[in-house]
Amino acid sequence: MIKTSRRAFLAATAAAHGRILGANDRIQIGCVGVGGNGFGMLEALVERSGEAGATVQVVAVSDIYEKRKERARQAAKLSQRQIHHDYREVIGNKDVDAVFLSVPDHWHARMAIEAMAAGKDVYLQKPMTLTIEEARNITEAAAKYGRILQVGSQHLSDQRYHVARDMVAAGEIGKLLWAQNTYSRNTLAGEWNYFVEPEATPETLDWKRWLGSAPDRPFSPERYFRWRKYWDYSGGIATDLFYHRLGPLLFAMGPQFPSRVSASGGIYVQKDREVPDTYSTVIEYPDFYVNLSGSMANAGAQSMILPAIYGQKGTIVIEDKGVRLIPEPIYLRAGASAEEKAGKFIPVETRDLNRAHTDNLFECMRTRKKTVLHPEFGWQLMTAIRLGVDSYRQGRLMLFDPTQRRVVERPPNRPAYSGDGTNHPSVKRRRG
Repeated sequence: MIKTSRRAFLAATAAAHGRILGANDRIQIGCVGVGGNGFGMLEALVERSGEAGATVQVVAVSDIYEKRKERARQAAKLSQRQIHHDYREVIGNKDVDAVFLSVPDHWHARMAIEAMAAGKDVYLQKPMTLTIEEARNITEAAAKYGRILQVGSQHLSDQRYHVARDMVAAGEIGKLLWAQNTYSRNTLAGEWNYFVEPEATPETLDWKRWLGSAPDRPFSPERYFRWRKYWDYSGGIATDLFYHRLGPLLFAMGPQFPSRVSASGGIYVQKDREVPDTYSTVIEYPDFYVNLSGSMANAGAQSMILPAIYGQKGTIVIEDKGVRLIPEPIYLRAGASAEEKAGKFIPVETRDLNRAHTDNLFECMRTRKKTVLHPEFGWQLMTAIRLGVDSYRQGRLMLFDPTQRRVVERPPNRPAYSGDGTNHPSVKRRRG
């Protein structure tokens, strides 16, 4: 497990079990990291706290950039004593029930584990972690401390995929085969090239604290504001975007660990980065596979490729307003109508996914049931996503043993074939 500081340990011993929440108790929230995504989450929580009958309230904020601290203080109408430089002061606060973590990927595991050790439930922005081992550590910590954790990929609260899951479970498309999706964008500035604020200087931004466990580097506002472009803190398209895409598909098909993962792509247009601007990965499971492709230099696929799950007897397509089940022609009755051939459409009401996802967390904090994107599922997703990053960087197929839950050098339960085809499973043995 990741080692925690003495200060965090003392906080854990003081508040190891957290507060038991009643049905109408107000949930007190501490926000760590209030940059772009984090500030948006803070604003949503503050707005929610002003609603009639509100049961949530932001009571503490932490960040290492002075400008963001002040902006958050004003937005949440907090006092100076509720604004912190050290995140450990938030997770050690006895008034805080849940910690919302919106920080770079390399900080996810340490902060989440320390928060849970201190008796806090956690909303952890995706991806779950930077590495597979860190995802395992978080899952073990959640079980050890009995805490609720929601990985912040809000697409898991998209009810279209819940309908698709029911279709799969009912056998409506027969044997699962494969699935596909994309995440594509295009901007003149280049993806993740956010504005570098001139106010960010060594005097206003705690660079050493922000680096944390990442390799030591000279002060760089470029890396601070555009960290998703660099391997030290991110996996690029895979971790920022494909985690969103794989999660809902695997939720519908059945959460599990992958067995083999490959990836390809490159920096074809946006040369100012380490991560690829165009990327594809194939994630193999024991009985099906998932194909994800995307580019940050062409957005065309975003409107042309719909999420789809393919089975032997039919296909599930996630459309804008609902879910369509399209039967395979060979299984249609003779003389089937055009309407039958077009498939069955189930309309699904859309709602604010961020609100739905946090609703799920707050409900589970009260009931102590698993969230929709609970730690074990988050670990399974992180394994597939990270293996893709490793495949791309190492230029080789990555193998994983779902039973042992570890990276391996040979495919689990698959023999090494002779090369001449004589011992391939497709060759029938003659009885002698």
